Amino acid sequence: MSWTTPDDVRAHLMRRWTRGELLSPLVTGRSEFPMRVPCRIPSAREIMERFADVRAWAADLRALPHTRLTIRAVRHRTLGANELPSEIWIDTLDDALALTHKTTEARCFERLLTRTAQARPELLGWLADHPLRALELAGIWERLLAVVTWIADHPRPQVYLRQVDLPGIDSKFIEAHRGLLGALLDVILPKDAYDPTTSATAGFAMRYGFREKPLRVRLRPLDDTLPLARIGTDITLDAPSLSTLGPEAHDVIITENEVNFLTLPKIPRAIALFGAGYGFAMLQDLPWLMQTRIHYWGDIDTHGFAILDQLRIYCPHAQSLLMDRETLFAHEPHWGREDKQTARDLPRLTHDERQLYDELRDNRIRPQLRLEQERIGFRWVEQAIARLASL
Repeated sequence: MSWTTPDDVRAHLMRRWTRGELLSPLVTGRSEFPMRVPCRIPSAREIMERFADVRAWAADLRALPHTRLTIRAVRHRTLGANELPSEIWIDTLDDALALTHKTTEARCFERLLTRTAQARPELLGWLADHPLRALELAGIWERLLAVVTWIADHPRPQVYLRQVDLPGIDSKFIEAHRGLLGALLDVILPKDAYDPTTSATAGFAMRYGFREKPLRVRLRPLDDTLPLARIGTDITLDAPSLSTLGPEAHDVIITENEVNFLTLPKIPRAIALFGAGYGFAMLQDLPWLMQTRIHYWGDIDTHGFAILDQLRIYCPHAQSLLMDRETLFAHEPHWGREDKQTARDLPRLTHDERQLYDELRDNRIRPQLRLEQERIGFRWVEQAIARLASL
């Protein structure tokens, strides 16, 4: 049967609920009630041919509580005069909530609304746009308000998240809700109180002016005569300390593999840095590094070249090491498979690097080809390092 049924009425209201349209007016004050519900009614022919079904349909609608029906008189020469529903109306929000069994949730939302209006009225617009999300957060909403209020009262505080001292709130709570807190803070804070270039999810501390634990860099002197060698053979320093260091190195080799980092052969006036994937931003704060020759040794795959391209944002003079066609084809028995390739253009590659990268991303040599750096023969590595030392 195509005529509107009580289940259709409830389904229509549930769709409105799911879209937040029943709760948003509690914030905006723009009521949609009385609300007319779309109603499909029998045609004149259906009334004549299926009169018993039509009467049963009309009775079902009349029995539906919390609705108001507009009735029309239908006259038929055989059946006589009959009154049938023509329109369905929901007069109040309470009626709609009763039909959808959402009264309890709506009362909860009203409490959230009242508390938000008292504490942070700037967030009322967010509640209007995300009423169901707010309901999901009802159990922690009070704590979220406390955090955003603290940050609003202490813009760019330059303390660690651990030092935010609020009842029932610790740094793990803040970290677990970074994205959500970011969305709320961006509504509350003035534009100069946060860094819009940093993601709240990935860089909450930086975006809102909290302190971050110092970045640490691991390095090895590859020449025992360097002053750095007097400190140790495997050294980890925070970025500020490393920036003031004068290692007197001529070459710096950056590698992504720990075993390769630990086994790089000796080379005069050289040090090794243990890389960190795409995390090269701190290198630009090392003034002495820009005076050295930088060699990057990564996997021969699309991500290896993407990391090299990223490194050159901060160190444009960086050169690739053991990331060439000769090395690749000399180790064909050790070829592997790259699970998920990158396919974006890499504008900072050299001509030869870009040619090999294009062959890899276009799968011209072998699908998803990869040569991991630790699979390169050690003698081959020693020969490459010797050539580098002779330059």
